[in-house]
Amino acid sequence: MNKYKAISLFAGIGGICLGFKNAGVDIVFANDFDKNACITYRNNFNHGIIEGPIENIKTENIPDADMVLFGFPCTSFSIAGKRAGFEDEKSGHLFFEALRVIKAKKPRVFFLENVKNLVSHDSGNTFKVITDCLKKEGYYFRYKVLNSMEYGNVPQNRERIYMVGFKNKEECDRFYFPDPIPLTKTIKDIIKKEEKKDSKFYYENSKYYPMLKESMINKDSVYQLRRVYVRENKKGVCPTLTANMGTGGHNVPLVIDDFGIRKLTPRETLLLQGFPEDYKIPEKMANSHLYKQAGNSVTVTVIERIAKNIIKALNN
Repeated sequence: MNKYKAISLFAGIGGICLGFKNAGVDIVFANDFDKNACITYRNNFNHGIIEGPIENIKTENIPDADMVLFGFPCTSFSIAGKRAGFEDEKSGHLFFEALRVIKAKKPRVFFLENVKNLVSHDSGNTFKVITDCLKKEGYYFRYKVLNSMEYGNVPQNRERIYMVGFKNKEECDRFYFPDPIPLTKTIKDIIKKEEKKDSKFYYENSKYYPMLKESMINKDSVYQLRRVYVRENKKGVCPTLTANMGTGGHNVPLVIDDFGIRKLTPRETLLLQGFPEDYKIPEKMANSHLYKQAGNSVTVTVIERIAKNIIKALNN
C-alpha cells in the first residue's frame, strides 16, 4: 500500500490529523494560529506545527503532499455565530487561503470539514463560490452531511459537512462516504458516574443550582444550561460540543453523577469527539482553553473512516 503525505491547515489540536494518521497517512505540515491549540498539538504529535496566521506562510515554504486537509474556522457560517460568511473580516477569507495552497501544491486530494450550514449560507451562494473555485482548479468532488453519532460511534449529536475532492475523476468515482454504523458507545461509557471529579466541576454553590436541581432529574441524560432554562437531550446523547464552551461554564453540557450535578470535564469532551484516552492534555492549561479546543475540533472516528475510504479510492 502506498504511503500518502498530507498538509493540514487550521489544524487546531489535530483531530483531522489524527484521523488521517490512524488511517496510515503521514502529516508533513501543519499550521494553526491559536497558540494554546498548538501547545496541545505538540504534546501529541512528533512532527511540528507552524504557529501563526496562514496569511503569513509562503507556499514555497510548505512541502509538497498528496493531500491538503482543512476545516477552516466555521464561525462565519455557523448558526451559532454571526453568519457573516465571506464578509467576516476575521475568518471569512480563510477558504481562499486554503485555495491558495491547493493552487500551489496541486494535491491529488483535498479534504474539507465544516458546519452543515455552509451549504445553505447566503441562500447557497457561499457554497457555490467554494465549489466553483474548486472546479476551476480541476477537482471532482463529493460532499455529504454526516452525524457523529451515526458515523463515528460516539454519543454526540454533531452534524458536519464533509467534502472530498480528487484531481482524477476515476478516483473520485471510486470514492464513497462510509455507511452508518450502530451506536454502541453510550454516555455511560464516557461519564464514569462513580468517579468523583474536582469540586470546581460541581454546581452546588452556583446561583443556578436551584434551577438545575429542579430540572435535572434523569441521571442518564445530558443537559444544557441556557441561563434562564435547562434543556435535556432526549436522544440519550450529548448535544453538539461548541467552541463557546470556553467562554463560560454555563455553555458546557451537564450531567448528574453519584456526587451531584456537574459539567463535563475537558477529558470527557475530548472522548465525545472520538479522541483516545491517552490523548495528552497539557498541564496547567486553563480549562477554558481546553473546552474551546474540544468544541473547535472534529470527531476523530468519523475522519478516520472517511480517510480510509480516500486511500481505497487512490489505491484502486
